[in-house]
Amino acid sequence: MDTRQHKNYLYEQVARIGKALCSSKRLELLELLTQGEKPVETLAQQAAIDLRLCSAHLRALREARLVQTQRAGKHVFYRLASDEVALLWVTLRDSAERHLLELQLAMQQLGSHSTSLTREDRMSLMHRAQRGEITVIDVRPATEYSCAHLPFARSLPLSELRLRIDELPRDQTVVAYCRGPFCVMSDQAVELLREHGFMAEKLSDGINEWRAAGLALEVPSPAPTRPNHARTSSRRMS
Repeated sequence: MDTRQHKNYLYEQVARIGKALCSSKRLELLELLTQGEKPVETLAQQAAIDLRLCSAHLRALREARLVQTQRAGKHVFYRLASDEVALLWVTLRDSAERHLLELQLAMQQLGSHSTSLTREDRMSLMHRAQRGEITVIDVRPATEYSCAHLPFARSLPLSELRLRIDELPRDQTVVAYCRGPFCVMSDQAVELLREHGFMAEKLSDGINEWRAAGLALEVPSPAPTRPNHARTSSRRMS
């Protein structure tokens, strides 16, 4: 192989990643997997696509080595190949937001943007939560919380919020977050809380933005459901 052919080969390998990410649904699936491993059935439901199409998209991501699989009984579980893939998603999304006016306008309509907080802002929020000055709630499904969550946040899934709303203090601000700037669960949570007289604010960050800022995440130790995926100790991950 001569030098020109070798360079062509190098670029072709990098292009494999670009090709795998050229579908909006694959990007959504990738973001869902940044929240923790999931079976293909759950991914199809959360991405609002049929099972066959979901499997085809996941196969393309796997061929690009962005995701991995493991079978447990009749179910196939998908997970990210590494934390670098989550950072790739954040970098790509942030770059798109900086360069695409259409995305900026769409996010303004959603009431969200990913660049609102500095590292210092995030650390200040964490310290306020640690001191008990605010209550931070994670409104994602409990299974996602159990994979990783913001420090000092408590799990209160959106689906349970109405029934458990009296568990929250009324004398301080409640800050709700979910999967990130594209996720609307925190908006819905804030709306519900304000309807019930709470002081509530939305945090556009999710665990990916926190990790990308170089801040630690809490990784609890849930009761294992599959022995080969059990976590043995609570720890912080950065």
